[in-house]
Amino acid sequence: MILYHGSLKTVEVPQYGFGSKENDYGLGFYCTQSNDLAKEWACPTVQSGFSNKYELDMDGLRVLHLNSEGYHILNWIAILLQNRIFSKRSPVARQANNYILQEFLPDISGYDVIIGYRADDSYFSYAKDFLNNTISVNQLSQAMKLGELGEQVVLKSEKAFGQIRFLGYEIADGSIYNPRRMAREDRARKAYLTNHGADFSVINNEIYLMSVHNILIRLLPYQGHKSSQNILRLVVLLHKII
Repeated sequence: MILYHGSLKTVEVPQYGFGSKENDYGLGFYCTQSNDLAKEWACPTVQSGFSNKYELDMDGLRVLHLNSEGYHILNWIAILLQNRIFSKRSPVARQANNYILQEFLPDISGYDVIIGYRADDSYFSYAKDFLNNTISVNQLSQAMKLGELGEQVVLKSEKAFGQIRFLGYEIADGSIYNPRRMAREDRARKAYLTNHGADFSVINNEIYLMSVHNILIRLLPYQGHKSSQNILRLVVLLHKII
């Protein structure tokens, strides 16, 4: 797999155990399969950066793909809640935080690589709106596709770090890629406000976080060994039928 990592300096040998634990998926080496996106990520300001190119040998690596069948947007939210710092001022947000972590947090400890959404500032705000019961599950899923950020590939294990090879780098011109980054986020923000900001009232056939919570509370006693993940799929299926 060819990967790119945007940064302010070249990174020839990614170091296992370095970085921030407060990134989307915790400690790891964050990459993308898009050279252009890596160049945008390398330019949070007009200062120029680098797009580092790598080849990752996937042989024998355990991969968690959060956008694959069997996972849901709430699994991504749960991982985000565990790692990122959220302001949970309202009782609804605090209740939602505890509920999602309890019911939808997948065990990622056994995986070498994680593939999933990237929570830029705009996307982070969508997650906060969902926590506050402002937008529905469906609206959150749609919002994550705005801006076309694609997916990020995160190396998590020492084994994965041992199977990545540096291929070179390209300079990311800050005067070009910072405006592109800002424009992408601006497009996503405007599309979000257009699609969801006009009316934040509860729509009858939309599933909101508290709706999922209440349904699960009612169904769990009758489900025996079935997990809340399976019940959520039932809820979403019923939503599509209604």
